[in-house]
Formats: sequence, C-alpha cells, structure tokens
Amino acid sequence: MGHANQVVRSQLEGSLPEALGGRPFCIAYEPIWAIGSGETPSAADIEDTHAMIREVLNAMFGDGRETPILYGGSVKPDNAAEILQIDGVGGLLVGGASLSADSFLPIIRAAG
Repeated sequence: MGHANQVVRSQLEGSLPEALGGRPFCIAYEPIWAIGSGETPSAADIEDTHAMIREVLNAMFGDGRETPILYGGSVKPDNAAEILQIDGVGGLLVGGASLSADSFLPIIRAAG
C-alpha cells in the first residue's frame, strides 16, 4: 500500500490545479490492478487510500472535507453496499457492471 499511496499522492499533487480551490469537484480513485480483474482491495486498504487522498486535498486546498472521493475498481452488486460503508468513500465509479441492468440496478439500490 505504501508505494501505491505514494504514486496516488504524486498523481494528485501533479494534476489538481490551484484553481480548484473553493470550487466543487470530485476525485475518482481506482487501483490500476483492479481494473477488469474482478478483484477488490480490502476495506482497510480502500479506507487507507481514501484517507490519504483526503489528507492531500486538505493540504492543497485547506478544506477538502466536502470533496467527494469515489471508489472504482471491480465494483459489483455483491460488494457495492460494503464499499459504500467504508469511511471516506463518497460514491462509486462503476465500470463493467454498469453495462448490464441486472448488475447495475442492485448497485444503484445499494447507493440509494
């Protein structure tokens, strides 16, 4: 996790312009290894990464508490509710599961 968090921190610091300060925006985080793999990191790993992202937002913009941080990475009907309960997760970035109503509707219900 440590190396991954260093990479994500660097990406955030290098890509978020100062002009975002005081303006609404959101961050979507998806571990590259989870894309299309069907595997999801542990709840503790997701929480840790989202806490680090929040820390970066607070450092860069003074008050990043309102910025939603969306989790993406093998979000499925059977794990959506659990992921949404993880501290720091402000929503979901749904990939392949959004292509089928049978998969996407349970995710929408979990978020509702």
